[in-house]
Amino acid sequence: MKRSRQREAVVAVLARQGRVLVIRRGPGARAAGYWAPLSGTIEAGESQADALVREVREEVGLEVTPLAKVWECPTEDGSFLLHWWTASFDDTPLALDPDEVSEARWVTAEEFAELHPTFDGDRPFFDDVLPTLGLVVPEGPGRQQDHADESA
Repeated sequence: MKRSRQREAVVAVLARQGRVLVIRRGPGARAAGYWAPLSGTIEAGESQADALVREVREEVGLEVTPLAKVWECPTEDGSFLLHWWTASFDDTPLALDPDEVSEARWVTAEEFAELHPTFDGDRPFFDDVLPTLGLVVPEGPGRQQDHADESA
């Protein structure tokens, strides 16, 4: 039996005002309707950082600068190895590719936990890794919240 090789993909961790950008995958994407951070397959000859820049630009129209790889994990079915990267980004409005992205939201880890459906494999990132990165601030009394959704 021929064993298929695990493919590689990048996941964009984009944080703004204590929240992380997640998307509802569009009709042309794998697992349409699922909520997840931006992600995409690394193409042949492409670095992780280059794939991150390309995927974010294609899916939501932001120009990003990769900062650091912060985590990696396999997908639930083991077909992909996901490389999670933080990145800085420009302050332009999101321009969603309707085939790839149905909706976009800036969410806290707690708000992400309320979205359905999501990939079980994303939970450890939001629960265990994200709090260690210093990208988000905990919600609490007296903190101004930005609950605005952004869509095309």
